[in-house]
Amino acid sequence: MHTMSRSAFLTAVRASAAYDLLLTAPFATPWTFAFLHARLSAVNRSLGGHALPDFGPFHVLFACLMGSIVLVWSVLRLRAASVLLGRYDGVGRFLFSFWMAWTLAATGAPLLWLFLVPEFCWGVIQWLPVAQAGAGNSTARAPFTSAAPMRSSRGG
Repeated sequence: MHTMSRSAFLTAVRASAAYDLLLTAPFATPWTFAFLHARLSAVNRSLGGHALPDFGPFHVLFACLMGSIVLVWSVLRLRAASVLLGRYDGVGRFLFSFWMAWTLAATGAPLLWLFLVPEFCWGVIQWLPVAQAGAGNSTARAPFTSAAPMRSSRGG
């Protein structure tokens, strides 16, 4: 399996964050979401699906909550990209992909493919092995984290 350099991996973490920032920003407010919902509905119809169902205030609330937290998560990954955050983001993307696939199976909405494929691909990229710094060194970082090796309180 291909091993990514740490630098390439962090670039992928930042790129996925930028992708999320652009894609999710319209979900962050009720006004931008209303505009986006109409556009997404039109895209779904143009792909052979039905118009998306209307959203009530509670649906919009949850869309905006999701949009808001993803925006914050995106800024965090842009400002402090790490292997650890990339791994967590990969898990989140696999969860998002699972729920998108579940909704696709339930609705057949072709629009979901436009979200599902990139989401799953970003998850895979962020779970590729990362080359360990100083692989012959006993203090090399674990592949899951970017944190320095644990040391005891006695200086070891």
